[in-house]
Amino acid sequence: MRASADQLQQIAVASLEKRGAPHENAWLQAELLVEAELRGLSSHGLQRLPTLLKRIERGLADPTTSGIRQWRRQALVSIDGERGLGPVVMMAAMSELTLAVHSCGIAIAAIRNANHLGMLAYYAEAAALAGRIGIVMSTSEALVHPYGGTRAMLGTNPIAIGIPTDAKPFVLDLATSIVSMGRIHSHALRGEPIPAGWAVDATGRPTTDPDAAKLGAIAPFGGAKGYGLGLAIELFVASLAGSEMAPEVRGTLDETDPATKGDLLILIDPAAGAANTAALTRYLECLRSSCPAEPGRPVAIPGDGSHTRRAEALSAGVEVPDALFNKLAALAAA
Repeated sequence: MRASADQLQQIAVASLEKRGAPHENAWLQAELLVEAELRGLSSHGLQRLPTLLKRIERGLADPTTSGIRQWRRQALVSIDGERGLGPVVMMAAMSELTLAVHSCGIAIAAIRNANHLGMLAYYAEAAALAGRIGIVMSTSEALVHPYGGTRAMLGTNPIAIGIPTDAKPFVLDLATSIVSMGRIHSHALRGEPIPAGWAVDATGRPTTDPDAAKLGAIAPFGGAKGYGLGLAIELFVASLAGSEMAPEVRGTLDETDPATKGDLLILIDPAAGAANTAALTRYLECLRSSCPAEPGRPVAIPGDGSHTRRAEALSAGVEVPDALFNKLAALAAA
């Protein structure tokens, strides 16, 4: 079925408020989930809400806190998320860094003990809209096999980068796995097979069955290169946040364990360097207008597709599986 963004937002907010979330926190968490739906990233959208609500009910997520901050250096703050909602803790960290990034030109927040962040582009874009370069990284449970291996040993370890321009910000958001586990769950929810090459099953054999993939391991993107980048993010985040390494991470997909992954936010003031947003804007437009490989299919910049899908979804509504919508409506009414 199709539902409007406002309808989905209200359902999600009601579900969270009935489980103790203050309105502001409920609105932020819901907005992030609905934004993912609008941009066609249902893997990070409302399918995550039932699990999150169960985590709140079981005391694994505290919807009231934004975490405890401890400044370790002039431009480095360590944050204990106190099991808070990921978006609430991250956006509070972004506010906390404001003064430091103004005085130092760069500031870093290292976060542990916070729940799932969701779509990282949300935060990178927020930083860029505020005139700063934003880099966001996160780790996860062991879901990805190393290059040349078959056993899940690394997280999907996404990274997002937002850069201000004179037009809409440049935003890159990608996992270092070939696909997120959330997307595999989305295929399973819809009863659709996954493409060949995405994952192996529990025995290490390639599979197109999303349920078998959930018990196996996802491939790194780009072979050895994606594996290397994912490993670097794993080590980078853990070294600053003090979070667990992937085999010991829990709590982003389950309803039983505290979240033990880590998150990093890096903010940079372009004015601390030789910022020239007009030049960046012209360059991006040159790329878009460059000769395409396929006539009628112009060259795109990362993020262009999600903005197009967002505009279409705002106009036509968001496509949500009937079973998921009914479940969400029941949770909001409970």
